[in-house]
Amino acid sequence: MLHGVALKCGVCPSSVVVGTVLVDMYAKCHDVSAAQRVLEEMEEKNVATFTALVSGFALARKPRDAMALVREMQRSGVAPNMMTYSSLLSSFASPEDLDHGRQAHCAVVKKGLEHNQYVLSTLLTMYSKCGSLEDFRKLQTAVSCQDQVSLNSVISGLSSLGRGDETFHQFMEMRRNGADTDMFTFASMLKSIGNSSSLLEGRQVHALILKTGHDSNVNVQNGLISMYARHGKIGESSDIFASAPAPDLVSWNSLLSGYAQHGYGHEVVEVFEQMRRLNVQPDNTTFLMLLTACSHVGLVDKGLEYFNLMKTDGFLAGARQEHYACIVDLLGRAGHLQEAESLVHDMPIEPGVSVYRALLSACQIHGNLEIAIRVSTRLIELYPRDSSAHVQLSKAFAGDGHWGSAAEVRETMAGKGIVKNPAWSCVQDQMQVA
Repeated sequence: MLHGVALKCGVCPSSVVVGTVLVDMYAKCHDVSAAQRVLEEMEEKNVATFTALVSGFALARKPRDAMALVREMQRSGVAPNMMTYSSLLSSFASPEDLDHGRQAHCAVVKKGLEHNQYVLSTLLTMYSKCGSLEDFRKLQTAVSCQDQVSLNSVISGLSSLGRGDETFHQFMEMRRNGADTDMFTFASMLKSIGNSSSLLEGRQVHALILKTGHDSNVNVQNGLISMYARHGKIGESSDIFASAPAPDLVSWNSLLSGYAQHGYGHEVVEVFEQMRRLNVQPDNTTFLMLLTACSHVGLVDKGLEYFNLMKTDGFLAGARQEHYACIVDLLGRAGHLQEAESLVHDMPIEPGVSVYRALLSACQIHGNLEIAIRVSTRLIELYPRDSSAHVQLSKAFAGDGHWGSAAEVRETMAGKGIVKNPAWSCVQDQMQVA
């Protein structure tokens, strides 16, 4: 409507200010196509105009489009600034984006912006999300002990990279140096603790949260709910959820995840039904927790009911591989292998490795060698270096008494140089949080 008024009044596309606001509006509303059209129609563009669309591409997880736009921006004679590079760097969030991220980093260095507080923070976040510990380490040394923004990025990055001990050490160093801690610091710490075995440190951080008055923040509450749930302290997790005055969807999903992870399938169903009564709109993560719980406790009818609810409520359009893998696992555990195989064939998206593994595992449990051969053959065609397909097929042959065939599969693995990664466990030392 506002866009229409601007066109009618003749201020768009002639006004760079109005045009930039429209680009920003469409980008923040996740309509990057409309934002791009507005930018292309504008008679004059400035750095803010281009940066608004770069931010939109970052929000939409379109790093290649963001990179291409920055190049176009430079060709048109508009120089990117700190905000442009920060937005561009934030679009790189997976290992596949690492090379582009490094290219953008080089451009930042040439501009002399590498030590800017916000650019440095974005670089640290980018390398942690891209999984490059080496690049992250190089930047970590440049962080000032009083730079709260970058220190938070270091703690969050170490947590994302799975460096639990270092996260604790960094946090304690941050406190010893007198740097401020805020909700972002505590949220990152709780995430790290949730991914480790350090419940004692979790309780100490919780006490510090209460002492500093951050316990009323919903993001910190969500971190506490998730941390206690991951450690099996479902009662404490539930108490924190119940004490939250305004739980958001992340709060609900954190509680559901804890119940599902520890086999409380009926409680997951109860919580979800409570969400429906309160008109809390679920998302794909909610349904993933729900389907996982139904699968683990054998609630076949409930699981299928909720999967169908995704269809009727329009969620299935965004269903991921994990949702289908859960339903295949649900049917497979219950022995409905034919139905599970039919579901795989009828999927609207290409089945991934998790879906085939779920079906293959069910075949092994129920001794269905016929389907196991078909599934493993397809899985090996798609992922020829996948060790699990070979191992599960070998086990299926062995379980059916075909020891010669089982040995042949193992020999094929050896011939291809495919090795199954061994399982491992660890014992973690406890540290005191000052």
